Formats: sequence, structure tokens, C-alpha cells
Amino acid sequence: MCVMKALTIGALAKQSGVNLQTVRFYERRGLLPKPPRSKAGYRLYSTDARRRLRFIKRAQGLGFSLSEVQELLSLQVSRRTTCADIRKRAKAKVAEIAAKIRMLEAMLATLQKLTEACEAGGTPLSECPILEALEDEQP
Repeated sequence: MCVMKALTIGALAKQSGVNLQTVRFYERRGLLPKPPRSKAGYRLYSTDARRRLRFIKRAQGLGFSLSEVQELLSLQVSRRTTCADIRKRAKAKVAEIAAKIRMLEAMLATLQKLTEACEAGGTPLSECPILEALEDEQP
């Protein structure tokens, strides 16, 4: 007979690379199911909770929000979900990340241009091209 060893919240957090507050937060958000408790009131998590926490952290590392992670977790247990359903969400995330990269590249180019226009030396603050650009009413 195989006996599954329960994990305390501290052990779960440590093995998953998160802190205790994160485990509690994910539990409140419904990302982790509420675990049974010991007679002393301690939460007792299964190794499934550790896998789920790692899934959540990996998904976040790829840019998925907690709401999107919740959706992925729901899709993962649905019998009607196909790999194409997950692929659709991943492609949407790719498009979102690409748009953010384009926006960041535009921001970088603008700031580089502004810093190049700013003389390192004696220009009075009232003539600073960076501050002038920030105050400009043009978008």
C-alpha cells in the first residue's frame, strides 16, 4: 500500500520556490484547492499542489496573468479541451508579448533620441530637451 506524504505549507512553499504568502494567496484566488487540515489545524498539501504551484509559476514566467493561469488550469481538467484550445491561448500571448516588445522598442528609441539631444554639460534646466519633450502637448 502506497502512503502519500502530505506537505505542510512551509514544505510546499520551499519545494515550489515560493513564499508562504504566495501559497495562501493562490489558495484564496482558487488557483490551489483548499487542502485538508490536520487535527492541529495545519494545512496538509499533496504533491499535486506542488505540481500545480510549479505550473502556475512557469505560466507566469511566460507572461500569463493569474486570471489566464486560472483559465489554463480549468481547461487542463476539462474533458472537452483540446491541444488546439491551449495553442490558441498561447498564440494570443505571443501576439501580446510581440506588441509589448514593439512598444518598448519605440520607447527605447525615443529615449535614446532625447538623451542624445541633451547636452551633457551646461544647458540650463529650463532648456532641457528631455523635460521639454515630456511637457510637450503633442502625443
